[in-house]
Amino acid sequence: MGGRWGVVLCLLLWAWPGQMVARERPPVETDVEPSSSSRGASQLAAAEDWHCLTRLDVSPLVLLPRGDGGTREGFVQVVPTLMLDGGAELGVNLGAPVRLRLWGGEQDSGAFRQEDWDSLSDWGQVVRALKLGSNDAPLALWMGALESYSLLSGHLVRRYSNRINPDYHPAGSFLTAALGPVYVEAFASDVLGARLFGAEAELDLEHVLFGRPAQAGRYTLAVSTVHEGGKAEGASPEITLAHLDGTAVVWTRPGFELHLLAGWGGQPGTGGAWGAVAGVGADAQTPALNARLRLEARRQHGGFRQGAFGPDYELARFRAVGASTQPLAKTSFPDGSSVHAEADVGWDAEQLVGRVQRHLTLSWAVEVFSWGRVDTDGRLALQLFERNLELAARVLGMGLGQPGARVLVSGDLRWRFAGRLYALGQGGTLLFPEADGTLRPGAYVSLGVGVDNAR
Repeated sequence: MGGRWGVVLCLLLWAWPGQMVARERPPVETDVEPSSSSRGASQLAAAEDWHCLTRLDVSPLVLLPRGDGGTREGFVQVVPTLMLDGGAELGVNLGAPVRLRLWGGEQDSGAFRQEDWDSLSDWGQVVRALKLGSNDAPLALWMGALESYSLLSGHLVRRYSNRINPDYHPAGSFLTAALGPVYVEAFASDVLGARLFGAEAELDLEHVLFGRPAQAGRYTLAVSTVHEGGKAEGASPEITLAHLDGTAVVWTRPGFELHLLAGWGGQPGTGGAWGAVAGVGADAQTPALNARLRLEARRQHGGFRQGAFGPDYELARFRAVGASTQPLAKTSFPDGSSVHAEADVGWDAEQLVGRVQRHLTLSWAVEVFSWGRVDTDGRLALQLFERNLELAARVLGMGLGQPGARVLVSGDLRWRFAGRLYALGQGGTLLFPEADGTLRPGAYVSLGVGVDNAR
């Protein structure tokens, strides 16, 4: 019985909203023996091809204040969910929130919150997660909500979220492919709209020069490009960026690697728009702990910056952070330099190597610019009391220290108190893009209960 619950819980945590991260190349020379619990779950998954989990969340009170002078709206939020686990190569999570109006809104607002379903892209939210192929497969596809997504090197797309706009609920996707010394990752922020898309191709230089190496990915050269189509959920200016990156692993131990990186990027067709980066990174993995650390020195010139498609991009595409009222694509980023630091840490007391969400998950990034601006994005998730209590919090601060800074905070709670029953709560601040390009502040709070067949 415990093994069956372990498989279902792993599926649940893999598909949990807000836990999606890009595929990362594992540290070289990693040779961690799975724990007995992990082996037991793998054997059960092999014996039973499919596992199913159904869930229903009901929040009797959802408040969406519409900012100063706006109309408060109340809803009953119902979230049905169906999860199917077909093993390492296949999984699907279907479900979407349906908000039934209790009060507020315009005179002709209707029984449902119209902004949740008023475009083709919004129907993508029904697919919360779809997995075809594993990380080790030569070809794999993932589709659903992108949260804190980075495109390989991360120097164009870093910690990007396609759901930060409260009225835009697209399904994004990324495809990975490996053939000999070449590894490619391509992504789209909205599979139903002409929006953000790009790709990065990575070449294993040691493989090309000396044949297949014992440890892949020691010395790599990569090129990436990303294009903003600006055609879904409101029009925004088009923009294309490109970047060239090189990485060398300079020190390895079992479960650990230290590497150096350098890169250069620019905006094709725009003279003088370029940026350079150099840094160091360390990846570590043990049965109880996995950690990725990065420290980079960056230079920006002519309006280009690294990580332009970042955590707040779906808001910045309408209005950039700062005193400017222009979209990000039309706002010139000041010339200067910066230091960027990032840490992703996961820890689990049970030492389960295959667990996606651990007792402690911390992800934090901060960039300090020479001209006084600070950007930061942090997420913390905890599982306590035999995993019956789950807590999560996020803080996003863009342009701190400058006029027009942007700060968003949110938190989630899930407490399983009686077998299949659990209580849940959510709250935080929001920014709603308006037709004139302004961002209207708001907030939300939700308290409710849920039931599933996990136990």
